[in-house]
Amino acid sequence: MASAISRRMPPLYVQVLIGVVLGALFALVDAQAAVQLKVLGDAFIKLIKMLVAPVVFATVVVGIARMGDVKAVGRVGAKALLYFEVVTTLALLIGILVAHLMQPGAGMHVDPRSLDLNAVAGYAKVAAEQSLKEFFLHIIPETLVGAFVHGEILPVVFLAVLFGMALAQGGDRVRGLVDVIDQCLTTLFSIIGYLMKFAPLGAFGAIAFTVGKYGIGSLASLGYLMLTFYVTCILFIGLVLGGILQACGINLFKFLAYLKTELLITLGTASAEPALPGLLQKLEKAGCKKEVVGLVIPTGYAFNLDGVCIYLTMSVLFIAQATDTPLTLMQQLTILGIGLFTSKGMSGVPGGGFVALAATLSAVQVLPLSAIALLVGIDRFMGEARALTSIIGNAVAGVVIAKWEGSLDLERMHAALERRPEPELKADATPSTSAPLSAPTTSRLDPDALPRS
Repeated sequence: MASAISRRMPPLYVQVLIGVVLGALFALVDAQAAVQLKVLGDAFIKLIKMLVAPVVFATVVVGIARMGDVKAVGRVGAKALLYFEVVTTLALLIGILVAHLMQPGAGMHVDPRSLDLNAVAGYAKVAAEQSLKEFFLHIIPETLVGAFVHGEILPVVFLAVLFGMALAQGGDRVRGLVDVIDQCLTTLFSIIGYLMKFAPLGAFGAIAFTVGKYGIGSLASLGYLMLTFYVTCILFIGLVLGGILQACGINLFKFLAYLKTELLITLGTASAEPALPGLLQKLEKAGCKKEVVGLVIPTGYAFNLDGVCIYLTMSVLFIAQATDTPLTLMQQLTILGIGLFTSKGMSGVPGGGFVALAATLSAVQVLPLSAIALLVGIDRFMGEARALTSIIGNAVAGVVIAKWEGSLDLERMHAALERRPEPELKADATPSTSAPLSAPTTSRLDPDALPRS
């Protein structure tokens, strides 16, 4: 009976899409009741986030341990950081260029003294605490378990890298421990597979709350900025990320279709974190070496936030135009440089894009901080585009670094994108035989073929 019902159920991504549409429609019918549904979206995000830290830890540890060569870990990390800086710089530049071209804030003539800073005081306080020293100190957890208590990615990655490097030096003596961690990872993915069945309900609640609280009418006055931002994100994905994928021999549209479940979950929850486990599985299944994506993707969640970068520079230029504040070329280059820093590590921060914007304005000290109150009403609607752009950017980063390392099996990638039977795993796509902890890759749960009741 259960299997018959399962066969009649649509795929998970269709269920999520239905949840998004129904959530928006419900909010239009009864906005007050829709606001109360925020608990559904929050509960789903918390269910997934409680497993993100152990998944990231286990993935990075197993990947590094089976890489065997500590120098290889450093090489992959250096390539990833170089790629992140180049692409995020492009995102910041595109935000500035499009803002100049489209002029979303021109003609508003806003007096900053008339704006209420109380609405953004919390974000400003968090932004004031963001300094270069605090950023690097924050990476180091206060205790061994402290990284997991708060569920923040950077401290978990830092701890996992140290643990993985120690295991990589252990040889056969620690092979059993690595296998145990890998089996724990398989179990975690299975748990996530069952929890993902609640994704449509979470998307329904999150979208219902957003539309119910802020309303479609709140978009009217700042709709041009939103339109400009969404179009810019689409252009960035299509031209920059699409061009990078094309250079790797991969079609962008097929790649996005392959990740449709993760993208719809990100759209529904306005957060990329719930899609992290599924993204790791999908890329590994598509021929990217587990050791590479296991290090690159979690790190990218902190250092490769392309959507936040576009939002940062575009919003700063919007505020300058809206408040009639001219910016010199040097000031704009300074904003770009500061944005490279303030955009980092915002993945796990509530309202991360808004906090990054407040931090940027505080550092530049040219534009009034109170002017960010202009964006309060629409920031939640821009969060979807920020998160979608960032998760696609990180997926592309995983492919690029795997290709750069010579550990991308293009035949498997094309088979996965075209839903053909998987070819035999190529020798160069498996862990190196020189690695002391190499072992057959454990099969993972397919996020698009979840068990249904």
